[in-house]
Amino acid sequence: MDDRRTETRIAVVTGAGSGIGRAVAVELLRAGWSVALAGRRAHTLEETAGLVTEGAALAVRTDVSRPRDVDGLFAAAVERFGRVDLLFNNAGTFGPGGVPVEELPYDAWRHVVDTNLNGAFLCAQAAYRQMKGQDPRGGRIINNGSVSAHTPRPHSAAYTATKHALTGLTKALSLDGRPYGIAVGQIDIGNAATDMTARMQTGALQADGSVAAEPVMDAADVARTVRHMAELPLEANVQFATVLATAMPYVGRG
Repeated sequence: MDDRRTETRIAVVTGAGSGIGRAVAVELLRAGWSVALAGRRAHTLEETAGLVTEGAALAVRTDVSRPRDVDGLFAAAVERFGRVDLLFNNAGTFGPGGVPVEELPYDAWRHVVDTNLNGAFLCAQAAYRQMKGQDPRGGRIINNGSVSAHTPRPHSAAYTATKHALTGLTKALSLDGRPYGIAVGQIDIGNAATDMTARMQTGALQADGSVAAEPVMDAADVARTVRHMAELPLEANVQFATVLATAMPYVGRG
């Protein structure tokens, strides 16, 4: 069995300056993890680090769509903490809201793909390189998917396409990680209360063309689920988990 459960564990959390990334980073820090916080804005990362006194936090300004930034993130984490046990691949963007596909600018499409998909790949690749070579070998990657990986919203072509692609990436990484003790899973989240979902509480476009307010849930509930996945021994893996606001229009027809 993996005895690292009793040792200090090291995590890299992308998109840690706000929303779900911040909630997960705080949850892990309070549980005694050491966490490298990655995001585009240094001041929000410092704000996340300042929310807790437990654990040890390292803020690393990172644009996950840039290979050099990602390499620098993992180098900084290893220099500070010595290894990486967990990557929470969370950084993402929805892109411009309410834009029909025929009007979506290519630059906007490309930005969503670069952040949500290419960024997740670059971070997973860097994590693989580290986890394969460290002693003891192995670690865990948890990709932040979305219920959009199963069921899209109107006017969400870029976001939905990347989240479907992320599911394929999760499966491929999980298979490739078996020989090296690298466990890979995905959490699909629906309507966690963050800045990205704020509009849902006042009115979100539905599949039938109507606009309706939708229930949301506390991002801390997502964070506890991620922590559970993260703290399993490497012999066990949650391949896919879905956490959503109970009454959101997802299951069935509304």
